[in-house]
Amino acid sequence: MWRSLASNMLTVLVVGLFLLGGLILWGKSQYTVEGPLETAICLQVRPGSNMTRVSADLEQQGAVSSSAIFRLSAKYTEKSSQLKAGSFLVQPGTSMEQILEQITLGGASTCGTEVVYRVGVTRLRAEVRELDPASGKFVERADFEIGVDEVPEVFTNLKSAADTRFRVALAEGVTSWQVVNALQSIDILDGDAGERPAEGMLAPDSYEITTGQSRSDVLQQMQERQELLIAAAWENRSEDATVQTPEEMLILASIIEKETGVAEERGQVASVFTNRLNRGMRLQTDPTVIYGVTKGEGVLGRGLRQSELRKVTPWNTYVIEGLPPTPIANPGRASLEAAVNPDQTDYLFFVADGTGGHAFAQTLQEHNRNVAKWRKIEAERSSN
Repeated sequence: MWRSLASNMLTVLVVGLFLLGGLILWGKSQYTVEGPLETAICLQVRPGSNMTRVSADLEQQGAVSSSAIFRLSAKYTEKSSQLKAGSFLVQPGTSMEQILEQITLGGASTCGTEVVYRVGVTRLRAEVRELDPASGKFVERADFEIGVDEVPEVFTNLKSAADTRFRVALAEGVTSWQVVNALQSIDILDGDAGERPAEGMLAPDSYEITTGQSRSDVLQQMQERQELLIAAAWENRSEDATVQTPEEMLILASIIEKETGVAEERGQVASVFTNRLNRGMRLQTDPTVIYGVTKGEGVLGRGLRQSELRKVTPWNTYVIEGLPPTPIANPGRASLEAAVNPDQTDYLFFVADGTGGHAFAQTLQEHNRNVAKWRKIEAERSSN
């Protein structure tokens, strides 16, 4: 009897262990297999949340087949305590294993609401946008000029939300003074910007910022990125580049940046200035004269006067020979590359053509005809 009872208990134990092993294998397969999600979602993990809440949210949104397996897997892999707050884009078919890695690895959020402070040549704008998970595109919620327009309520509400991300984006051609002033106007940043960085030494790019981050820290990131861009452009310069130093490359790049907003023209504009430098001709470019008037502090807001075109300043390239002593703005990567790898042309002149681009010319006679066309376009526009 006892022998029979022991045999039955052993059988039950073996079956139980077999079933448990099967359950574990099934759970493991559910953890690593492609998930059930059919449409991308934005998973919000709020500060102070835990795996129980997150797993329940995932199951409710159809991203995992079992919140219990997800929660137990997090515990088994010792990731329960590594949960990071943020907004995470979960793509269709993402496995539990991949989701767990997303929400515990950390780093920048990949979806949700974003406030972008856009530092332009003439103004500072704030853009509130939200990523639509299904389309993968941002939907604009608000867009206004800081210090000019009324602040939208949606901006006030979302700016204080825990999962809102912030970025500051510098347009190509902004001056260091404009950047510093803009950072002083962004109230989520802290501290004084400190000494204004040298002109040309801030990389036009997009930077993620956080509430309470110091302004000096943001400026340091911008300078470090520009130093890398300058080094890379100089390393890849043409053997017959006219500029002799990285400093000269930066100055020429800043002039190219201010002369054209058309990406395809940078090489041609660079060729004009390169040809002039090689022939000992003055550059005769208005943006340098304007910088001599404003020192990069704000926008001139009017046309240049004849007296200003004749006035001797270190930046007036109608008067001085060669390059001015400093950059006149912060150039981007493309203008840096164009300065040391210009197009091979015989162009010596260019003028606006009425389309946003420029008409280039090899001779003064041809250039004068282009100027006449431009003045006719200006006259027609002013009369309308």
